[in-house]
Amino acid sequence: MRLYEYEGKELFAKFKIPIPKGKLAQTPEEVEAVVAELKVPVVLKSQVLTGGRGKAGGIKIANSPAEAKNAAQQLLNLKIKGFPVERILVEPKLDIKKEFYIGVTIDRANYKLVVIASGEGGMDIETVAEKSPEKIFKKYYDIDEEMYGFDAIDIAKKIGLGSEQIKEANAIITSLFRFFKKYDAKMAEINPLVLTGEGKLIAADSRVSLDDDAVFRHPEPAEMGIEKRHEEGEMTPREMQAKEWDIPYLDLDGNIGMFPGGAGFGIMGNDFIHYYGGKPANFMDSGGGPTPERLAKMLVLLDENPSVKAIFGARFGGISRCDDFAKGVVMFLKEHGLSKPMVVRMTGNMWQEGVRIFEDAKKENPDNFKNIEFHGIETPIEEIAKRAVELARTAGGR
Repeated sequence: MRLYEYEGKELFAKFKIPIPKGKLAQTPEEVEAVVAELKVPVVLKSQVLTGGRGKAGGIKIANSPAEAKNAAQQLLNLKIKGFPVERILVEPKLDIKKEFYIGVTIDRANYKLVVIASGEGGMDIETVAEKSPEKIFKKYYDIDEEMYGFDAIDIAKKIGLGSEQIKEANAIITSLFRFFKKYDAKMAEINPLVLTGEGKLIAADSRVSLDDDAVFRHPEPAEMGIEKRHEEGEMTPREMQAKEWDIPYLDLDGNIGMFPGGAGFGIMGNDFIHYYGGKPANFMDSGGGPTPERLAKMLVLLDENPSVKAIFGARFGGISRCDDFAKGVVMFLKEHGLSKPMVVRMTGNMWQEGVRIFEDAKKENPDNFKNIEFHGIETPIEEIAKRAVELARTAGGR
């Protein structure tokens, strides 16, 4: 569960991590009033649950209340990666002398916590790792270990902080580590940690992601108005629609719509698509024993997604039945129609009946099936995945 920058900073402040003196605003007039209270120049920072806002024009500097009002109007009309800007964090512009990176996350390969630090702040740590791995310092901890001051001091020295900042850096780094453990975080990142012209260290930005399965253990975020939300970003319109229909669904960045039979089969299907050079456009789970109506709604999400060029359908009948799967597809075709090429395979419980339903429906209305290829157990799942990738490539080149 990712937090907005301002929410992360509010929690940082509870751990005495220094943050800029800022205020949140939702209208150009509110921004103007805030700037009148603060010392100019100021920075207007779009609050969205996604990265890349600086490159997208989501951060602006203003030198007067009137200039800030105009800039705020531009930001509030902006969409960053498809998400509208609805709130702006207004902060005094910092006198930046140097930028650093400090973060705590989980190393899943080693089952440890890891503190990551670098003297190259203000950019993605992945970029630093790729271009200058020698500039990244890591220190690992078991889940029940604590960080001591001498560890934090060592980290500060490794990334180039001078003796004048060691005491401050010690407090910030140990506090960030305690914050991470206190709130069952998956990531807690200060990027950049700014060294100002006055020699002070300030957390100029926050990136915090909490484990949503542990949110119930922590009343403080809820008391601040922080509600359980989407894992790493704001919900897309399709994700919101899927939630309303009670369909587990997540948009991805590929072009092959995934129409699976069960979460496990869906994960396997995603792996097959990647293996054969394709990219899934979504992850979706039909749930145990889905009704034809539910399956039809799942197809609506895929067919109306402009990113989807082809649909990969794979149903393994266990608890669920392949004839119900086929009925759902036929219901969708009659009520909605299919605009994308689709390849389907059924095996398991009632698969022969499912194929028979498709064959009968195709005889009744051949036009409904002009974009569909359906198969039974005789066709390996690998061939279906490869065919979906081919269809997506062909459709993408049109």
